Amino acid sequence: MPKTPSLPLDSIVGGDSIDVLNALPERSIDLIFADPPYNLQLNGELHRPNNTRVDGVDNDWDKFADFATYDRFTEGWLKAARRVLKDDGSLWVIGSYHNIFRVGAKLQDLGFWMLNDVIWRKTNPMPNFRGRRFTNAHETMIWCAKSAESRHQFNYEAMKTLNDDLQMRSDWLIPICSGAERLKGEDGAKSHPTQKPEALLYRVIMAATKPGDVVLDPFFGSGTTGAVAKKLGRRWIGIERDPNYIKVARARIAKVKTVPEEEVLRITSKREEPRIPFGWLIERGLLEPGTVLTSTNGRFTAKVRADGTLISADHRGSIHQVGAAVQGAPACNGWQFWCVPREGQLIPIDYFRQQLRAELH
Repeated sequence: MPKTPSLPLDSIVGGDSIDVLNALPERSIDLIFADPPYNLQLNGELHRPNNTRVDGVDNDWDKFADFATYDRFTEGWLKAARRVLKDDGSLWVIGSYHNIFRVGAKLQDLGFWMLNDVIWRKTNPMPNFRGRRFTNAHETMIWCAKSAESRHQFNYEAMKTLNDDLQMRSDWLIPICSGAERLKGEDGAKSHPTQKPEALLYRVIMAATKPGDVVLDPFFGSGTTGAVAKKLGRRWIGIERDPNYIKVARARIAKVKTVPEEEVLRITSKREEPRIPFGWLIERGLLEPGTVLTSTNGRFTAKVRADGTLISADHRGSIHQVGAAVQGAPACNGWQFWCVPREGQLIPIDYFRQQLRAELH
């Protein structure tokens, strides 16, 4: 019986992306982030108005004979990525107008299920020096599940919290990689021409994985994906064929420290939090029978009964039922509607529920 290959966790595997992916175990990866060659189709050098040369992407790995060749390459690595992705895993791929639409078509042809296209808006894009078109100020990321039936991971509450308690939108304003974050060699030249900012990968990994999940990057480059994954307590695998990039990435990731406290890394969802009945607050003495609760607007009051129900002038029932009834509303979140007066302030009873949840954890 053939031996099942093991995952080369927390390491960079040298070689061709498709070959390495096909050697990994099936359905073993939680998240794939891919930054494939863009096939920029550059013709000649680009110069600034002062005649200095623009340090663009002119590497051999970004050159393809024609669109058909690029499409075959795209289909090959996407098929290999799909094989190793768990059924409930997801894939992110980033690109520019040169390639992302061709990649998107292949994703759909292969059965991936589109979740979002996320626009990375660059706060400091490279200017358009020739003045013949708009400045290219964004790149596009496609986020997709393996299929329409996949139960993909999405840390909605974490994204909302990161965004100042507002729903995270699909346009992300993040600077390009520059300054101290930009890796350079001893000669001062960029170690990699398309190094992505860590802030971008931080958001991707926080959005779609849990601590301990396996994140794979088939075009590892300077190792941004691995550096951020390690910092956030995820396992990671990088695939890269250029020995110089591998050397740079290994040295970079070796300096990264993982956050040691598990509690700091844990991502909680409201759906996963333990249910706390209102009656538990009374049993634990956080609220006494006979306590008068006040609505957030101060217009309504109700008294706490020993059995965990409320009673108002005209209504009796749960915190939600009485809250809805006094307002003449079809529904009400009683945890947020009812408050306890404390030192001149109204404290939502949800505060006491969170106290109990913290004790349970």
